[in-house]
Amino acid sequence: MKIKLVSILVENQDHALKFYTEVIGFKPSKDIDVGNGFRWLTLVAPDGHPDVELVLEPNANPVGKTFQTGLFQQSIPATAFEVDDIEAEHRRLKDRGVVFTMPPTDMGAVTIAVFADTCGNLIQIYQAPK
Repeated sequence: MKIKLVSILVENQDHALKFYTEVIGFKPSKDIDVGNGFRWLTLVAPDGHPDVELVLEPNANPVGKTFQTGLFQQSIPATAFEVDDIEAEHRRLKDRGVVFTMPPTDMGAVTIAVFADTCGNLIQIYQAPK
């Protein structure tokens, strides 16, 4: 058994695709029309394992939308991405207009930062100790 897909809910798949590719720097993997205006839309991290994909899941289900909104309102990140140098990544993303709700913060075992993805989610980035 292995982890292959991780989903995050997004308000608009086209907007999410643009943000996660043009701003974050992920690469498109699959883009399949599944009907009713929805797509099976996955991305991979250029420096990550090519076998692990991020699914940009439409939040059309009211339960999903409620969950996504609740996480955001409680300042809980929807997911986390590891970075090698959190200070450099923080600067790179800020330079691209990303709004951080928490700057890089030493939490003991890791350093974390949190940003809004413009798609309805908070995303945590973290750097493990060297």
